This record gives sequence, structure tokens and C-alpha cells, in this order.
Amino acid sequence: MAANTEKDHRRMFVGIAWSCAAELKLFFTALLFLCTFATLLQLLPSRFLLAPSDLRHCLSSPTAADVPNLSVQRKDNSRNSSTGVVTRAFNPYGSAAYSFIVMSAYRGGQSTFAVVGLSSKPLQLYGNPAYECRWESRNASAAAVSAAGHKILPDWGYGRVYTVVVVNCTFPVPAGGDGEGGRLVLLAGAETFPALEEEPGVQWEIPSPTAPPQYEYLYCGSPLYGDLSPQRVREWLAYHVRLFGEKSHFVMYDAGGVHDRLRAVLAPWIEKGFVTLHDVREQEKFDGYYHNQFLIVNDCLHRYRFSTKWIFYFDVDEFVFVPKKTSIGAVMESFSEYTQITMAQMPMSGSLCLSEDALQRSRKWGFEKLVYKDVKRGKRRDRKYAVQPRNVFATGVHMTQNMVGKTTHNTYDRIGYFHYHGTIAQRREPCARFLNESQITVYGVPYVMDTTLRGVAGAVKRFELETIGPVLQGTRQ
Repeated sequence: MAANTEKDHRRMFVGIAWSCAAELKLFFTALLFLCTFATLLQLLPSRFLLAPSDLRHCLSSPTAADVPNLSVQRKDNSRNSSTGVVTRAFNPYGSAAYSFIVMSAYRGGQSTFAVVGLSSKPLQLYGNPAYECRWESRNASAAAVSAAGHKILPDWGYGRVYTVVVVNCTFPVPAGGDGEGGRLVLLAGAETFPALEEEPGVQWEIPSPTAPPQYEYLYCGSPLYGDLSPQRVREWLAYHVRLFGEKSHFVMYDAGGVHDRLRAVLAPWIEKGFVTLHDVREQEKFDGYYHNQFLIVNDCLHRYRFSTKWIFYFDVDEFVFVPKKTSIGAVMESFSEYTQITMAQMPMSGSLCLSEDALQRSRKWGFEKLVYKDVKRGKRRDRKYAVQPRNVFATGVHMTQNMVGKTTHNTYDRIGYFHYHGTIAQRREPCARFLNESQITVYGVPYVMDTTLRGVAGAVKRFELETIGPVLQGTRQ
């Protein structure tokens, strides 16, 4: 019985197979063809094969990025059959750095302008490009005016990928400023780019040399970056607004350091008209020295050169000082014959404090409790400076070399500055050690007690309270 059942199953299978003979023949023929084709593919050179990316291009719709740049033709290596010399090809792609990045441009007179920007440092160092200036009037009947640009590199070689360039454009005839409007264009080789647009109706009036400017003293700050202490900036602003007086102004540049708590410190002074804040965070995309510090100070110079009598350049951890029995007005008047003065540094410890302040350290301001001055001899100290800006063409961090007029460094007994290095970047209590000594040596560095600024702390606190009220009383480190 079982044998008959197995025999029936075998007959059924053979019957099914015989009825599908045509389909099986087609299947095995296709399989043989695919195996043969796969074998042949292994023998073909790779240049005849299709990559997956090629298939994707065939299946997807083309975009602008897929369209080849026909203006760039790839060059191949070649051999001279007669000499046997192989000529090698070099195919450039992309761009290493921009040839010029315009930050700002300002009119300096009826026929002169200053363009402030960044440029590729290798280009400036080895290519030495020249610039041509052109003024194009909006009046179609007026001919364009051209002049050679005078290039200044004010960063003393400190640039990185980019270096700072100030281009002075001085035309032989008045250019714009007549109410018709126009634009200033820079030409560098085959490249042309706009630097300044002047709308119709703008009239240039020559500033009177005898008329008092808007400000007596203007502070041009370096870019603010990092996690800065709101309390240290609070102290610095109150101290210097009191020192420089009502006709002073402070221009600050945010390179990423003005966080919410620091902005709250600046806000009441901005409201009172003492502070202007510029957001320059975008410059971080262009790798220059110290957050493009030289770029920032040159922009400030040309932006405010006709607005103030003196521009001061120093940092927010430095406190300018004049002797007690004089005033900033009297001191700067004594330097009126100079275009530039420099100020000597008095470095202060950022961690040594008096023992008597230990229990009330949180109530004391930084410059009030940090009273030990570094008096080590034979060490070069940085200087900071002030200029009469109308006589300056470009500037630096510690002084300018591009100006008309005289410089004096002999200012020791009239003006200087205390430097509390590093304290501005610490969001904590600065006092790490409390002392009773009038002089001490710490890690080989001699210090002496100097209470010059400690003596004015009370007056500065009262001034802040009288000027902006108690709004900053709760400021933290």
C-alpha cells in the first residue's frame, strides 16, 4: 500500500515538471546568460564599469550642483616625444582664502576715503597686490574718477590666515559728497568689489578744526570674547565713566563674549548714552589675529575719527590712572601738541589681597581688594596709548606708526594704567591669598602694596549709584 502511494507521488511530480517544461527552459537559459555576463564583467577594465553614484545620477533629476563647471578644464600630464620630458599638470580646486573681505569704508573728506578689511595673508605677503580706487557717481553724465589706492598693513605681521588691510583712497578731485550719491569701488587685478554706497542727498561738510567735537574722549575697545565676568566689567565701566566725564563715550565690540548677564551690565550705560555695542561675531569665520583685534581697532578709528578729540586704546582689565591732584582734562591738555601718547603699565596681582578684607571679600570690588603691584625689574611691559584721530591713517593694538605728528612716551608722572591680568575672564572670587605684608615675593616675583585705586573705590561706587541707580547692585562674579 505504501509503495503504491510513493509511486503515485513520483508520477505527479514528473507530470508537473513535464507540463512546465517550456517555463523551466526559459528560466535556465536566463540563469546561464546572467552567469556568463557576470563572468565577462570581471574581465572588463574598471573605466567601463558603472559606479552606484552613476546610477543615482541616472535615476535622480539633475540639480545645479550636478552640472559640471565647464569653465575649469582638467589638464593631464603629457610627454614630449622628441625630448622625453614629462610635463606635469596641476589642477586647482576650491579657494584657500578670500582675496578681500570688506568690513567698513568711511569718508574722510571731499576726496578721500578709508576702506577697512581683511585679505589673505599669503597673498599680501608674497603677491603684494595693488589696489585702484574708483568713484562712480549716480549722475549718469558724470565721469568716474580713479586713483591709486594706498595700502597699509597695520598688524605688524601678526595675521594668521587673514591679515588686516586699510586702503586709503585719495582722488585728485572731489568725489561725491555733493548730494548726487554714488559708490566707491576697489579694483584688485581682475576683481572689482564695492566698498561704500552713498545715497542721494548726502552732503559732506568739512569739520571745523575749531568747533568742539561731540566727545572729548572716546574708548575703542578690543573684541570681547570668552566667559567674561559681569562684576569686573561693571567696576571697569563705572570707574572710567567717572574718570573721563560726561563728554566721553565707550565703543565695545562683541566677538562672542557679551552673554546675557554682561549685556545686563552694559544696558543702563547704553541707555544713558555712554556705551555703543557692535555685534561682530561674524568675523570669527575669518581666522585673524586675536579675534581680528587689529581689524576692530581700525574700524573704530575711522568710524569715530571726527567725533572725538582723543581716542584711547586699552583693555577691560586695565584701569587708566592720573595723579590725585590733577584731572584727565588737564593731563590731556598738556599733551595737545602730540598726535600720540603712550601709557606705562603697572601690573597688579590678580590673586593677592589684604587680610582685613577676608571676611567682607564679596562686598569689595576687584580693584579695591587686589592691592599688590608687581615690581620686578628688567621685564618689558606693554604700553597702551591714546591718539588725536584726525591725524591717524591706521592704527595698532599698542601704538600706531601710521600718522602725522609727534609721539611721546615720556608720560610716567602724568598718566599710566593698572593691569589686572586675567581677572576679567574669571567668574569667581579673585582673592586666593590674604596678606598683611607691605611687600612680599611670590614664586620669585616681588610685590609691593599699592592702594592707589583702593582709595577711590568708595567714590566710584557712589558715582555709579548716582548715575544709573541701584540696578546693578545684585551683579555677580
